[in-house]
Amino acid sequence: MALMGRKIVAIRAYVVEGGGADYHDQGEEHWIVQQIATPMSIYPEYKATRTSFGINALKTLVVEVEADNGVTGFGITTGGYPAAWLVMNHLDRFVVGKDAHKIEETWDQMYRASLYYGRKGIVMNAISAIDLAMWDLLGKLREEPVYAMLGGVVRKELQFYATGPRPDLAKDMGFVGGKIPLVYGPADGPDGLKKSIELAADMREKCGPDFRLMWDCWMSLDLQYAKRLMQASADLGFHWIEECFNPDDYWAYRDLKKAAGNKIMVTGGEHEASKFGFRMLIEDCDLDVIQPDVGWCGGMTELVKIGNLAEAHGKYLIPHGSGAYSYHYVATKTNSPITELLMQSPKADTVVPQYYPLLKDEVMPVNGRLDVEKAYEGKFGFGVELNKDKSLIEIKKGVGLGVC
Repeated sequence: MALMGRKIVAIRAYVVEGGGADYHDQGEEHWIVQQIATPMSIYPEYKATRTSFGINALKTLVVEVEADNGVTGFGITTGGYPAAWLVMNHLDRFVVGKDAHKIEETWDQMYRASLYYGRKGIVMNAISAIDLAMWDLLGKLREEPVYAMLGGVVRKELQFYATGPRPDLAKDMGFVGGKIPLVYGPADGPDGLKKSIELAADMREKCGPDFRLMWDCWMSLDLQYAKRLMQASADLGFHWIEECFNPDDYWAYRDLKKAAGNKIMVTGGEHEASKFGFRMLIEDCDLDVIQPDVGWCGGMTELVKIGNLAEAHGKYLIPHGSGAYSYHYVATKTNSPITELLMQSPKADTVVPQYYPLLKDEVMPVNGRLDVEKAYEGKFGFGVELNKDKSLIEIKKGVGLGVC
């Protein structure tokens, strides 16, 4: 199939409600929206559930790009209606009419053109979705999976850890580790800290000494509280403590890492974006593991650069969630020893596809492992397909946010 000169003739943006990339868009019975320590936990009215402060407000963004031969690629992330509007009313001009292989140029133009209001957050989510869609399209045009375009796999299979409230169940399902969402933060005082340490001790006893256990603190802690939790968890053999602070508080990360010693790793970066933000986490904060989300940090184009920077500094890169998009990347990198699966079942007791129900026949790990070459054999791009039965709300060019 001829590739050079193949033009992108259309870009489309959709919003999806109820699951998908916005994995917090769940019912109130789901563990992921129940009480978990957050930056809003200091306010009693926003503590009991994460949906109370609108964690599921944005919804899923789907971006589709189409080549002049009718082949399409798509990328998904969060950002919903605001991000879809940006795609169709600003960023589209850098995509339509572009040669399909000019991913780097497209990324650079989108990033530079949005610097005055972007750099992180919803704008970078929108750029990420477009970038992923272009990688998906290019793979389909070349008839190659993305992992092949990234240089090919370096390991036979991926090994997964599970994020959810029941790492003991995750161990039984074959995962190599379990990351526990922290329930109690500084607003809960010494009693809350005691409950967290008791839970950590209970899970260590249930999971045994060799199973990786980690904390997911979701931006909810202050430095002194994080130090106390970290020390107690290190004594219990926890593998790492993750994303303790406001993502812009690089100084707290730096000081926590200095206090960590060699018994436990300090990690973060889920809500960071671009190589410049990760340079701070790597060089100034000296984090052991950086955790970019490929749907938020700038897409595959930027993830590759972030990963190279991490590797040059001897750091691990273990992406946050992001399903198939992460699988293709992790399979090609020696400094990505494990990868994450967010437990999407309401009680974290079964394995559910990462983007359920948005994708059809989505690949999942079996017994905590995945052979990427085998899983995506005969598939091109990211090897995922939209579930057309899922309602896709198209956002048209020129249409205001309030009129869909």
